[in-house]
Amino acid sequence: MALHGWQRLLWGRHPSLARAWRGRRGGPCLRWKRGCHWSAGRSLGPEVRAFLEENTEVTNSGHLTPEIRLRLLTPRCRFWREKPDLWPYGDPFWAIYWPGGQALSRYILDNPRVVKGRSVLDLGSGCGATARAAVMSGASQVLANDIDPIAGIAMILNCELNHLNPFPITIKNIINSEAGNWDLIVLGDMFYDEQLADGLHQWLQKCIRMHQTQVLIGDPGRHQFLSHSIRSQLHKVIEYSLPEHTRQENYGLTSSVVWSYQPSRS
Repeated sequence: MALHGWQRLLWGRHPSLARAWRGRRGGPCLRWKRGCHWSAGRSLGPEVRAFLEENTEVTNSGHLTPEIRLRLLTPRCRFWREKPDLWPYGDPFWAIYWPGGQALSRYILDNPRVVKGRSVLDLGSGCGATARAAVMSGASQVLANDIDPIAGIAMILNCELNHLNPFPITIKNIINSEAGNWDLIVLGDMFYDEQLADGLHQWLQKCIRMHQTQVLIGDPGRHQFLSHSIRSQLHKVIEYSLPEHTRQENYGLTSSVVWSYQPSRS
């Protein structure tokens, strides 16, 4: 499969995103309450909104969740083959609907009891699909977290597409911070770098130990995930066969799994 423009860069530069997750301590947050989230009423900036609307495609096909419409970078978009350095913002990892996130979103939509009436943190939310699935399935509180402020804007646009009120969004790096008191943490496609995976492992253990938080992880079977020590503490919940479009976008990966993280209490 030939790779062009952003398609090549997105697959080849996961390490740069990993460094950003490891290196950003805090950073700006978005919203009206205590300065830590983005409000629905805050202006997105007309230039940024116009740019994202012009250079992404609205789609709900080729993925596991046709109920959810998203603005994504697709082969019909200019920057799919354009030189990446012409993109004026940070690498648009949020513009790909990654297979781990697809599996988590599908599972939540099919099993609303998992989130109904519960507080949910979507860590590394990207396009916000899993947070959106939690809202649609009756979660009492949802917070989406991503370190890229443009991802936050994209999430708000995606909420508008699906006729949902925007959920709170934070762009603070919360890994290694104080463990939040969440009923459920969901994270997809985050285990692509060993050092980041180590930090996630430790932080998630702390959340479980302090607050009995449930953790669900979505991953299509990347080597960095399957070879990490966390793998021995996971229980497979469900496995989904990926649509052909998603397989082509992900080097032929054929399925994606939702895992329940159940570390030992010793």
